[in-house]
Amino acid sequence: MPHATARSDAARAVIFSPLEGAGRAELVEQRLTDAIVSGVLHDGERLPSEAELARRLGVALVTAREALVALRHKGLVRTRRGRDGGSFVTYDRDASVRLLDERLRATSRIELRDLSLHVAAIAGMAAEVAADRASDDDIASLVEIDARADLTTTGGARRAVSRFRLEVAAVSQSPRLVHEELRLQAETGPLLFLCLRTQEYRDRSRQSRLEVIDAIRRADAASARRATVDHVTACVEWLIDEKARLEAQAGRPGATGHVEEGSAS
Repeated sequence: MPHATARSDAARAVIFSPLEGAGRAELVEQRLTDAIVSGVLHDGERLPSEAELARRLGVALVTAREALVALRHKGLVRTRRGRDGGSFVTYDRDASVRLLDERLRATSRIELRDLSLHVAAIAGMAAEVAADRASDDDIASLVEIDARADLTTTGGARRAVSRFRLEVAAVSQSPRLVHEELRLQAETGPLLFLCLRTQEYRDRSRQSRLEVIDAIRRADAASARRATVDHVTACVEWLIDEKARLEAQAGRPGATGHVEEGSAS
């Protein structure tokens, strides 16, 4: 699938693109953490050197170094010395689930609703414009992405959502929308699509794709936008409910962490 491959390569490029605002170690750490737990960076993959990472992200060398130290403490990166050494991704599903749950607990409800507004504005506009500009080949590409979606696992469903939204942005023919979609996926995708842990929301994600495809095929811009915004809103409402559940669970003696439904790979 040439389109999906190209978008995937672009998503990886965004991971190592300059950070906006102050280059704090926490921002570098969060971006790389999201890339690892979402599967953009794979288990065993070698990361750029500290100097190269600092250059790509536009931060000081000490900032990149501090971020890598934090990732090693999280168990997401291991460093090997020597000629073939470097920092390598160490993906652990249980650790990734725990990290995402911790991130959700640390994110306020106000921040979650603001996230919903931002993502819905970008993705909704991309779908609206795509409905006006899509060619038959573009629609065929969207249909193929949906047909290849693996809804049996969290990771498969998340990749399908990511590729589909990115393809819709590409169909809009707006480089700015594509770049912003990529940036949002890199920074918020792992959190936003936590609902895909459940089979119900994996199925709902596919229903949303079918609605968007149908609207784009009919050149119905309003319906394409509405279906996209509704999906984002539903994901955030799930996050708010899950945050409440995790907070309640944390207050119970002997409470255990969330167990993910299906593989994250």
